[in-house]
Amino acid sequence: DGHQYLPVVLLYVMPSFFLVVLILGLPLNLLSLWIFLHRLRRWSRSTVFLFNLTLADTSWLLALPFLVYYHLNQLYWKLGLPLCTAVRMLYHNYFYLSIFFVTCISMDRYLAIVHPLRSLVLLGRRKTSLLCAAIWVATLVVSIPVARMTLIQTCPRSNRTICTLYTMLNDTSESLPYSLFCSIICFLLPLLSICYCGLHSVKELRRRPGRRDPLDKHRRLRRVLSAALVLFVLFYLPYHMCRNAAIVMRAVYPDNPALWRAPDLAFALEMCFCSLITCVNPLFSGFIGSQFRKEFHGTFALCGVRAAETSSDCWLTGDPHLRSDRSCAITCTHVPHIVKQ
Repeated sequence: DGHQYLPVVLLYVMPSFFLVVLILGLPLNLLSLWIFLHRLRRWSRSTVFLFNLTLADTSWLLALPFLVYYHLNQLYWKLGLPLCTAVRMLYHNYFYLSIFFVTCISMDRYLAIVHPLRSLVLLGRRKTSLLCAAIWVATLVVSIPVARMTLIQTCPRSNRTICTLYTMLNDTSESLPYSLFCSIICFLLPLLSICYCGLHSVKELRRRPGRRDPLDKHRRLRRVLSAALVLFVLFYLPYHMCRNAAIVMRAVYPDNPALWRAPDLAFALEMCFCSLITCVNPLFSGFIGSQFRKEFHGTFALCGVRAAETSSDCWLTGDPHLRSDRSCAITCTHVPHIVKQ
């Protein structure tokens, strides 16, 4: 239908967004993983959560080329049902992985402020790793219904084979309760947890006004809480509202597809916008983790210094052949470790 905006979004806007996200997000997340694995000597609980958040981002970005190919191919899915199911599950699974790990980071700061001694027993390094593994398993289990609702369908008029989204199924007997369950258990409860942790932590710090705070925990707590709430408000809240609206309109008006267009369009645009979170999360890691931020900045600083020194050496030789030699190429793969003063 030429009067609808949804085909334009699905065929042009969405693959463009996904391609930009892939180009920007994959290098950022791969660099973040490299810093986590090769630069950080001491891992705190927040470091473990941030690493798992980055790992979830990277796993989704590696599957993103399949969606880009699908939308650029005019929504013709030629890769079979198993891969279609895997891509749809991975998108859904990744989304709640991101929510849970951001929540864990907020809870970690709450324990460090309100229960500093008890937190070492309640959530040690080994328990933190087990918690992360449990989150991966739990989100995979929660995403199992997505596999059952993912179908390969053929459009009658265009003869186009599509990889369906459970949000846009005509039959809402399963998709509506499932979407509401995920919205309440996997989104609303984590949001309430973040608010609870933040309010009680601020209350605890205000209860001790006479004590000096050389580490400025109050300011760092506000940064963590603000960043977590911004992520929830900008990305997660509109996504769940649009998804539920698209399914509810199908349940309330099953015989009037014209009324589905507006919520479907909003949900498709929200899918585009939410893909940007894979580019935001590396910045969130640098915003939260001071050690990660120093290593991240130090890596780029050393790359810039080496590039300037090598360029200067090449031009001082006066040999035009040496200037273009491979010895003048700069790589960041063998940057020596930053010596902390």
